Amino acid sequence: MPMLTQLRQDHANMARLLHVLQLKHKTLADGERPDFNLVREVVDYILEYMEGYTQPLERLCSEKLLASLPQAERLTRRLADDYRQLRERLMRLSQDIDMILMDAVVPMDRFADDLKAYLEAHRAYLRDEREELFPLIAEHLSDTELAQLDELLPEGAAARLEQLHEAYPELYAEFRGAPEPVV
Repeated sequence: MPMLTQLRQDHANMARLLHVLQLKHKTLADGERPDFNLVREVVDYILEYMEGYTQPLERLCSEKLLASLPQAERLTRRLADDYRQLRERLMRLSQDIDMILMDAVVPMDRFADDLKAYLEAHRAYLRDEREELFPLIAEHLSDTELAQLDELLPEGAAARLEQLHEAYPELYAEFRGAPEPVV
């Protein structure tokens, strides 16, 4: 099941990106100013990755899963709602980072709380997918169906992480230094 393996690898990669943000949150919680340019890079990358790869993949998997297992509708709807809320949280963080980088006054305690809430929500979302959605996909979708889904993804979607090195060199260094997550 190459697609399920790819999904699991994507989760591991996202967990590493979230770890980078967690380190920046810790810096904030310690009363210091993190590298907001790096925080900007992480947020931009996650937003771009979610829009260009994660969202289309999850939509395709949900549609295919619902075709063979209609009772998964509640789970897929909840995950879709959670995804929309994650994106909204991330967009608010992005706007706040823009303000911070323009030297506007943004209460750091509020920003730190928002960042922490986003990290907790994104980790919960990944856990729900890993514990609830992935087992259903593995059980109810054949290798052939998964291969067909893989072909329906936007062109080049699987190569997005490789672009991290070129587009975000500082983030890539932090990413490589993050511990390998348990998935």
